[in-house]
Amino acid sequence: MSDFDDKLARHISALSKEKQPERDLWRGIELGITSAQNQISNDDHSPSTVTSRQWIAIAASVCLVTVLWLAAPFAFKADESRSDGYALINAMSVQQQQQVNSLLASYQSTPALTQDWREQLKELDDAADVIKAALKDDPDNSALIKMLHHVYQQQIALIERVHAPKWQQI
Repeated sequence: MSDFDDKLARHISALSKEKQPERDLWRGIELGITSAQNQISNDDHSPSTVTSRQWIAIAASVCLVTVLWLAAPFAFKADESRSDGYALINAMSVQQQQQVNSLLASYQSTPALTQDWREQLKELDDAADVIKAALKDDPDNSALIKMLHHVYQQQIALIERVHAPKWQQI
């Protein structure tokens, strides 16, 4: 057995490491490259290619117009939902203003404990205006809505603390 293995190993080592083709392939490769280049240049100038390119352009244009036409109702609905979302914020602002006005009317005869409370109320109003301006761009932003609600709560708490502090109620 080892005699066979040794013989096989000698024959394998005697073989050439490179496999040579039976005939010269470069002529076929050159003809293939030349004919491919000629076919590409002929296709560029043939009337059927120009026509097929025009059809592709027309089809792409029709697809684009169709997609835009189908997407248009959704774009308008997004604008409507923005206005609906901001309508909720407007309603919240109107309700807040009514509540502040009624609190101020009920505490009209009660003296305020500090003199600068109206300035603080004005600062809170300014903060609410800034938040409402941000909500015009993004009316569904829950963080901004929570901030606006918090500012409104601070306004009411300020009015109540200035006119009827908890230590007077005891």
